[in-house]
Amino acid sequence: MVRPILSPAARARGRRLGARLREARGARSMVEVAAAAGVPVETLRKIETGRIATPAFFTVAALAGALELDLASLAAELGPVADAATA
Repeated sequence: MVRPILSPAARARGRRLGARLREARGARSMVEVAAAAGVPVETLRKIETGRIATPAFFTVAALAGALELDLASLAAELGPVADAATA
């Protein structure tokens, strides 16, 4: 499967997501949060650094749960998802 090229807005949204997750993680280690969420540490690292700008919904949901973040509030904070036709 070939992924479409992400727009600058989508990449910026991914960086905001990573920054928000990093902020919510606080003093907890990546290993601790990743284990609590059931995702690989490297996945969390890539999301936090913006290398994965569009992580899977279930990955974000698992991380939000482990970090006690409300998923609806997180989505509202990050802004709307760009329409694939306009991205």
